[in-house]
Amino acid sequence: MISIGILDLQGDVSEHFEATIKSLKKMDIESQVLKVKTVSDLSKCDGLIISGGESTVIGKLMDKTGMNQAIIDQNIPILGTCAGMVLLASETDYEQSLLGLINMKVKRNGFGRQKASFEEELEIFGSKYAGVFIRAPYVEELKDGVVLAKLKGKIVAVASGKHIATAFHPELTDDTRIHEYFIKEVLKCVE
Repeated sequence: MISIGILDLQGDVSEHFEATIKSLKKMDIESQVLKVKTVSDLSKCDGLIISGGESTVIGKLMDKTGMNQAIIDQNIPILGTCAGMVLLASETDYEQSLLGLINMKVKRNGFGRQKASFEEELEIFGSKYAGVFIRAPYVEELKDGVVLAKLKGKIVAVASGKHIATAFHPELTDDTRIHEYFIKEVLKCVE
């Protein structure tokens, strides 16, 4: 049995929780999904999802709770979406706490502020995907990893080792492919 944690400090936690449960059921994998508020909660996880929200706030809360270092030390697969993408980066255009687990430079609010949020079809895993972009970042430079998707010439999804980052919100769609891809990474690491 695997355990997937959803970092529950700020952001769209419940949406990721439901999407992860749906994905695990679809894949017929015995598992549990946990909301992670403490380092102790994190220690029970085989993989972690860092959701969208406000990356500066999430970063400060991770620092305050010791979660930053615990995530790095635990060395488990992480899926970061939107703010989670920013937090996984090694560099961004704003001074803030980062995990630095993917060697990339991310531009925060790269597609504009809240009122510039949009939905647009993109291609990922060889087929169409409905991307939901809310104050979305994008990757300016990926130094280590593979590009999974681009939109308007900008990198919006990457994989690096066991970590995955998307600028868009897969938890706000009915398409479970991103979560399934992440769960497969977790399974590889627990075998």
